[in-house]
Amino acid sequence: MPDKSLEGKVAIVTGAGSPIGMGRAMTIALTQAGAKVLMMDINEEWLAESANYVREMAGDDSVHAVVGDTSSASDAVSVVQAALSELGGLHILVNNAGTNPRGVGESENTQGPFWDLTSRAWDRVMAVNVNGPFHMARAAVHHMMEQKWGRIIGVTTSLDSMLRQNFSPYGPSKAAHEAFTAVIAKELEGTGVTANILVPGGLVNTNLLPPSSPEYRAKMIQSDIMAAPVTWLASEESSNVTGQRFIAYNWDESLPLKERLDKAGAPVGWPQLGGRSIRPDIEERLKCAPLITG
Repeated sequence: MPDKSLEGKVAIVTGAGSPIGMGRAMTIALTQAGAKVLMMDINEEWLAESANYVREMAGDDSVHAVVGDTSSASDAVSVVQAALSELGGLHILVNNAGTNPRGVGESENTQGPFWDLTSRAWDRVMAVNVNGPFHMARAAVHHMMEQKWGRIIGVTTSLDSMLRQNFSPYGPSKAAHEAFTAVIAKELEGTGVTANILVPGGLVNTNLLPPSSPEYRAKMIQSDIMAAPVTWLASEESSNVTGQRFIAYNWDESLPLKERLDKAGAPVGWPQLGGRSIRPDIEERLKCAPLITG
């Protein structure tokens, strides 16, 4: 019997256009589980192709495609309104859209020291990878809180990539997205809206990578690794899970749920590294006054 755990739910998936991207793979998974999906991307040609592909698999009314840029606050608001008006609701937001200097049109060789980066590349990557999740979450969250149910799922990367030498601004931008998700998970506690991170777990065969041989790409993680965990994170079953990061490669459907979560999951933002700053006993005062640090 097919999994229809998302019947009646509506999702937005950003960066959903690429024919080999994680956004398209997650869209397929969500629609197969019964959800309707608004697919958002800046590439009109890719988006139309991917939307038609999903419709052939899941039905003509399974997706609605909107060309939009997550780095634009107005586009984010328009896309949320489109989900409400065209698909009848909004329950799930998958902040998947991302780019790197190559995606901005920089040199094929994008791995170099930060002083060789152009300001244009830095600004665009930060606009998409950091500002984009903020704009989308802010546009969606009020509706989710009003209905007391929502899922915000961010796609970042491994700590290795975040801290990798010569990997700016992509690594730092994904670290910022992850920190943002850790913060909003706390702010949303008790609202019925959860916020979690899902990462593939390694090098993924997507168009963010430079062209290479089919043999080399076949050895990479493929985008459909995200299908099972994103479906679960979007479901009712994940209601008590928030502020967590999951590695899709470690998601083992053969395991009981608790063992599966232990194997694939950990707190988002590495909180075990915190709690070391020197903080005078003025917490109550700071709740009522702006925090200024030097």
